[in-house]
Amino acid sequence: MFTRTESFREFIRFYPVVSIIIAIHLVLYLLTVLPFFPNYWFFETLSGVNLYIMEGEYWRLITPTFMHSGFAHVLFNSFSLVLFGPALERILGRGRFLVVYLLSGLIANVATLLLEPLSFTHVGSSGAIFGLFGYYIAIIMFRKHWLSRQNSQIILTLCVISLIMTFLQPNINITAHLFGLLGGFLLGAIPYFNKKDLADSLKSTTNWVSSRRKGAAAQSPMKVLIWAVIIIIAIIGFLAQK
Repeated sequence: MFTRTESFREFIRFYPVVSIIIAIHLVLYLLTVLPFFPNYWFFETLSGVNLYIMEGEYWRLITPTFMHSGFAHVLFNSFSLVLFGPALERILGRGRFLVVYLLSGLIANVATLLLEPLSFTHVGSSGAIFGLFGYYIAIIMFRKHWLSRQNSQIILTLCVISLIMTFLQPNINITAHLFGLLGGFLLGAIPYFNKKDLADSLKSTTNWVSSRRKGAAAQSPMKVLIWAVIIIIAIIGFLAQK
């Protein structure tokens, strides 16, 4: 579920929302580092600055979710989205996944505005990614049949590790992590589907999981090992970023 067996083209076709978000990450990062652009303008205009938000620049409640402070920051956050976003996009559908991602990021940024000082400045998609973790937890609690026991254990373990590391690592927006997680959980607790929608969604998800398992079974042990290493590195890097 959290290892990728698709080709690059298949990934874009299967998970367009995740692909577009990552593309936005990379484009905005390049615009902040390329010398022939007024790179300072993008960072200063789109980053989250509580004082400027209070003065009416409300777009800063959304745009920091797509901005990053350096190459390692954008790399590891994007890797985390590649690892944990596709399954949820497939389960929820493109529109609902995008709503969950953006609302989780918004909730994290609003909480940062309300609880951090006016001088506080922040960038990064970690609040929205924690929202995905929160949604997974809601699935585990309220819709256990959507995930296998093994995948549920992986998610819960990662959430516990992520929360612990949130308080141990320096330069972490603790407020965004906690409220992104809470926001995603609350969104996941909402009964989105009626019985027919739920049955259709479960059937579609079951077929998809079955096809992915067949694809994964065809992978060589070396490729599985490589993906395991990538997941571990991405998690460590993600938790080390602001």
